[in-house]
Parts: sequence; C-alpha cells; structure tokens
Amino acid sequence: MNQDSPLPNPGTGGQTGRVHPLIEVSALDRLLRRTPVVLLDVRWHLAGPPGIESYRRGHLPGAAFVDLDRDVAGPPGPGGRHPLPDPVAFESAMRRAGVSQDGVVVVYDDADSTSAARVWWSLRYFGHERVRVLDGGYRAWTEAGHPVSTTEPEVKPGDFIANPGRLPVLDAEGAGELARAGVLLDARAAERYRGEQEPIDPVAGHIPGARNAPTSGNVGVDGRFLPPGLLRERFAKLGVTDALDVGAYCGSGVTAAHEILALNLAGIPAALYVGSWSNWVTDPSNPIATGES
Repeated sequence: MNQDSPLPNPGTGGQTGRVHPLIEVSALDRLLRRTPVVLLDVRWHLAGPPGIESYRRGHLPGAAFVDLDRDVAGPPGPGGRHPLPDPVAFESAMRRAGVSQDGVVVVYDDADSTSAARVWWSLRYFGHERVRVLDGGYRAWTEAGHPVSTTEPEVKPGDFIANPGRLPVLDAEGAGELARAGVLLDARAAERYRGEQEPIDPVAGHIPGARNAPTSGNVGVDGRFLPPGLLRERFAKLGVTDALDVGAYCGSGVTAAHEILALNLAGIPAALYVGSWSNWVTDPSNPIATGES
C-alpha cells in the first residue's frame, strides 16, 4: 500500500517530490497571483442543503462547483451510497471543471475538509498528482479577508485522463480481514460506531475488530488539520504501528477519505474501504458488532 511520505510545512510548497496534500490560505493567495490554479468548490452536507446553494451565495473567485454525489461517486446501490465512479464519468466531470492532467488543483469545502478530502482522494486514485486541499476551507479564506464571488466562471475544459488504481482500496472481504490482522479505523461518530443510533443505513453497529476514530479528532475547532506530530500520537493510541497495515471506512466512504488524508499527513499509508458501512450491511452474512469493542 504505497503512499506519499509526509512533507513539511504545507504553506510553502517548496518540497521536493510530490506536492503536499494541504495548502494554507496565505500560500494559496500567493500561488493564485503567479500561476494558473483550478479551484474546485465541493461544499456538501449529507443532510443538505445542496452545496450548490452555498456556492451561489459566494465562492473563491474562479472556482468551479463540483457535486460530490453526481461527479465524485457512482450511483448508490449494493456498492454503497458513494461507490467509486465510472472512470469515464469521473474524467468527464473533472474535465468540465477545468482539471488538466498536469495542472495544479486546489479543493475546498466549508471548513473541515470532509468533502474536499474525498475529491482529493478521488483525483489521486485516478492519477492526478498535483491536487491539494485548502486547510480550513471557505471559512478560513473569508476570515482572512480575501474576496469572494457570486459569478459562475466560464471554465476552459481540461484534459485530465482518469487512470484508476493509484491508491489502495479495500472491498468488504479485505476490510474484514484487515480488522482482524491489521488496523481498520471507523471514522464515524462514536454513537454510530457503538450502534446506539444509525440515521442513514438500515443496520447499526460496526465491522468486528474495527477501532473508532471519528474524523472530528483530526482537526481543531477552526477546522484545520492538527499538526502531523499530534496526528501520529492520535493514531498510535489507536494501535497504528509501522508493522501493521491500516485502512479506514465510514458510512459511505466520504469521511473515511478525510481519515486517509489525516493518516497521510501523519506519514501512515492507508487503504480506503470505499463502499464502507453502506456496502458492508448489504450482505447479511457479514458480521456486525456493537458497543465499544
């Protein structure tokens, strides 16, 4: 499960090798002044309202809106609520948003990078190497006093080519095995993990052996990611070591991508169970655990 090593100082972009997965507001402002950047607004909320409404009220100047449900996932079904999209469909959606094969892409959401991380992961999975997440999102941009726009830009179509398989993924069998032999992190809130409530999927609980690591613990109150050292400490307390394979899942593979990004920042390669709980529960033979263990 090869993945990037952590890179220092997400604000500078001056590292060797692949670009850092995060960019800070001040660094993005400087970058926009000197080079073309494709900005993707992927604000999205599971319970609504649609992200396009937030986009129309104000977005980073020049940003194109990307619909997570329509553009970044396949149709819901046995594969889960947000399965991998068809490569051709994803390629087409990214081209419409202006993504080119070698261009710089910056993705943002409201603040905590939950939906932005899924787009970051998807672009990486399909072979784009120069994609970054705006740490703190739209909120950090506006709080820094930078301008916003209500004008939908005319986007020049990109030439991105989707080449799937560039990041590791898990299916249900692999997730179950990893929960037994490695570390499988459940990125959902604790009450959903314990099976006390399940507002979306038909069955409550978690994959036996999975360890609860809500994505809220990856960021501070401002929505920005914790420093890599603190993230490493957090995951070490959950049993993550260099000797074990690591994976993550959630309800439908969205917040789990946020977990993958946090693990990446901590220098920990990890696989995403894209179908996640919404896929796991479609097979009645898959075991289900409740409670803390």
